[in-house]
Amino acid sequence: MSSDLDKEFEKYVELGNNMPPQAADDMLIAYAYFKQATVGDIDKDRPTESSNVVQTFKYDAWRRLEGMPSKEAKKRYIQTIIELQERLKKGEL
Repeated sequence: MSSDLDKEFEKYVELGNNMPPQAADDMLIAYAYFKQATVGDIDKDRPTESSNVVQTFKYDAWRRLEGMPSKEAKKRYIQTIIELQERLKKGEL
């Protein structure tokens, strides 16, 4: 059975997926919280190919959240999407 937090998280994942493209930094933050919330600590090695810059940035963003509980990552993901939506409404994005 899904908790209220799980339902709210799913709602904000949907909202996040339907938002227009965001700044790379904002997308990395949302990505890292999403991965920590849904997968937990990263269990892959850091990309070593210099041509794979995007994957390296994604890896580093997710790695910074190591040890963060899924519940906390879900809350922070939701807050990130709320803040992005508010900035979008204000025309800041």
